Amino acid sequence: MDKIQFIQQNISIQEKQINAVLQLLSEDCTIPFIARYRKDKTGNLGEVEIEQIQKLSKNFDEIQKRKESVLKSIEEQEKLTPELRAKIEQSFDLQEIEDLYLPFKKRRKTKADAAKEKGLEPLAKIIMAQKNSGDIEQTAQNYLNKEVASVEEALQGARDIIAEWINENIFIRKNLRRIFQRKAVISSKVVKTKKEEEEAQKYAQYFDWSEPLNKIPSHRLLAMLRAEKEGFIKVSIDIDKEEILAFMEGSLLKTASPSCAEQIILAAQDAYKRLLEPSISNEILQEAKIKADEKAISIFSENLTQLLLAPPLGEKRILAIDPGYRTGCKVVCLDEKGDLLHNETIYPHAPQKETATAMKKIRSMVEAYHIEAISIGNGTASRETEFFIKKIAFDRPLQVFVVSEAGASVYSASKIARDEFPDYDITVRGAVSIGRRLSDPLAELVKIDPKSIGVGQYQHDVDQTLLKEELDSTVVKCVNSVGININTASKSLLSYVSGIGEKLAENIVAYRTENGAFVDRNQIKKVPRLGEKAFQQAAAFIRIKDGKNPLDNSSVHPEAYKIVEKMVKDLGIKTIDLIANEEKIKQIVPEKYTTEDIGILGIKDILKEFLKPGLDPRKTSKVFEFDPNIKTFEDLKTGMILPGIVSNITAFGCFVDIGIKENGLVHISQLKDGFVSDPSEVVKLHQQVKVKIIEIDTERKRIALSMVIN
Repeated sequence: MDKIQFIQQNISIQEKQINAVLQLLSEDCTIPFIARYRKDKTGNLGEVEIEQIQKLSKNFDEIQKRKESVLKSIEEQEKLTPELRAKIEQSFDLQEIEDLYLPFKKRRKTKADAAKEKGLEPLAKIIMAQKNSGDIEQTAQNYLNKEVASVEEALQGARDIIAEWINENIFIRKNLRRIFQRKAVISSKVVKTKKEEEEAQKYAQYFDWSEPLNKIPSHRLLAMLRAEKEGFIKVSIDIDKEEILAFMEGSLLKTASPSCAEQIILAAQDAYKRLLEPSISNEILQEAKIKADEKAISIFSENLTQLLLAPPLGEKRILAIDPGYRTGCKVVCLDEKGDLLHNETIYPHAPQKETATAMKKIRSMVEAYHIEAISIGNGTASRETEFFIKKIAFDRPLQVFVVSEAGASVYSASKIARDEFPDYDITVRGAVSIGRRLSDPLAELVKIDPKSIGVGQYQHDVDQTLLKEELDSTVVKCVNSVGININTASKSLLSYVSGIGEKLAENIVAYRTENGAFVDRNQIKKVPRLGEKAFQQAAAFIRIKDGKNPLDNSSVHPEAYKIVEKMVKDLGIKTIDLIANEEKIKQIVPEKYTTEDIGILGIKDILKEFLKPGLDPRKTSKVFEFDPNIKTFEDLKTGMILPGIVSNITAFGCFVDIGIKENGLVHISQLKDGFVSDPSEVVKLHQQVKVKIIEIDTERKRIALSMVIN
């Protein structure tokens, strides 16, 4: 099987398309570039399909590499037969390859090895052949020697060898896995010495729990494994051993020699208890863990996408507040580009309660810095600060937004923040982040490790390499779907642009600082170390507002500029006159402008861009108001219907911010009338919703909600 066949086994895509994608990837083309600007070559494949091909290609290479390593190891032991080589070369199942390699793996000395050294392997072969019609104990007498003192010792040694053979039997291992996959039950029991600990109580439901492993939801498995890791419970994989042993005996026993059969049954029982059960239980649990990881990572990726593509307010002058009680509220004023103009601290709340002074300062700042909107972090004292701001009589209407401050403290203490604001402390940096999140969430959130943004599910328990790969890929997709202004973008944002990366992003910022704003896309080539390939991959995802060429503020790739020039020449107009000119665009016949590199799909994309130039896929930010009567947990009552914002989505439901410190949970069963398998089918992150309180747990400060269906 070659790579193309391997990929086609997993996804239904034509060979021609797969070849095109693999060729483009080998030329160091990025996924966003291929999906957007090489549609004619790939047959209009999207980012998801291209990413699947890339991952499967990598999987194929990893399997090939493992096979080479296994073959080399067995060959060095001079045990590689033509039959075994063929089996390994033909297999593309890593588990099967490991099973084939199992007898040849370097390991510590086993019971079977010791028995073989005592000369008992021929006896084991006689028993396994099951042709001995007499008493096997009598046959065993022939194998007594200085190291084997008794018949029982001889038979025990033979059974040790047989147990190892059974453990290495590929047919038995495969079928045992199938039985475990269908019928294994995961169980957990509390560690009695830990039962009363406060931290253990959040895992109380798992103190005595069991359910089929193939049906356990991802969040429950990850919770159980975390509880075990923290030492509160013990997790085990259980199965009907009688069924397992019956299968093994049926597979191993022939019709003859009852005395041999007895020895094989004993060896099978030993093989299962000592070798197979621990190994396959662990395998099957790891397999379930991988699936749970993939589900959790998928949810995190979807949440992150929604968060990064949250509606931006745009280029406005913003007053941002990081609320607090004793330490006061840190206030910053930002200009349209998010640059810091002013900062100070006010104390409108207890214990100082300098309300009048604080109001006067806010009014003064709003006037002095021509503030257009106010952004308040949703942490401690958020609601009180919102009420305080809304009591101020401004000389004009101002929009007041409450934004998530999850991860702001992580950003404020980071190297990125220190580099941006070397002369300010973390409180100022945190407030700046809160303000910038309102004007452009994407640009600000890319500076923070996604795991710190608070929209994941057990993100610290899943495979960290897989998580990083998926989240990095998600950020890249989001950044390139929007496009970035090269003259205002931070190094962090630039580093996610197709073809750029961290070092080139640094060089772009340095060039911009030294030479001023970029005036056209070609000028990007002057950035040190930014060659033709990087330019090809990056140029169309970069925007230059008010530049020399209007196309530089669009998603039209520079390689298509000559085509556009021909279009406008044929129409007898200027490029600027074609943009958003539906009448002229309709006069263009796409087939007339195709080239060897840019086909009909590429031309149609250019025309779509002219209809809606520089279209941002994000919506605009909307003001939201919590119920003004709900300020603390104590204000809640069962049956209340409240406005809220979806703050996190998990496999078991969604969390909703209702304007107090504690978020409520809408369990998956309460999302809508009828069965829901995936909460993201019903709600989106930051969606404004109405919820009903169905239960309040005062002791644990938990709120159970149901979704109010409009």
